[in-house]
Amino acid sequence: MKPRLNPYQAAPGMMKALMALEGQVANSGLEPGLIELVKIRASQINGCAFCLHMHTRDARAKGENEERIYLLDAWRESPLFTDRERAALAWTEAVTLVSQTHVPDEVYEQARSQFSEEELVKLTLLVTTINTWNRLAISFRSIHPVNVKAASAAA
Repeated sequence: MKPRLNPYQAAPGMMKALMALEGQVANSGLEPGLIELVKIRASQINGCAFCLHMHTRDARAKGENEERIYLLDAWRESPLFTDRERAALAWTEAVTLVSQTHVPDEVYEQARSQFSEEELVKLTLLVTTINTWNRLAISFRSIHPVNVKAASAAA
């Protein structure tokens, strides 16, 4: 796969604005680990290899363990996630798939039981921001860095 274009070069002002929003999300007061779980889950749904590569590494660097990362796409069946994380993951899925789900009331109620109104706005902006990054990376065929040793061993 070959990258199509570099959005930072093609539209630097717009990318600067998106980076500023990303900075606001990162410093929103939401738990750093929760932020990474949401980014990974949305990226799984969207099939964004670039963002999955980045955010699984970021999650590990912030102390997330491998088992929870591996089980993230089956979070409903795993006892490893807290009620707050479950609410955030359900919200992430509903908002990411908004054209299909229209964000059901029961998902909203679950999220409201764990997040204040302000936190829910921050969580929603987190979800929409990672979805924006996913769409940019997928549309323009961004390629994550390749571990040369692992790639040659797999070949």
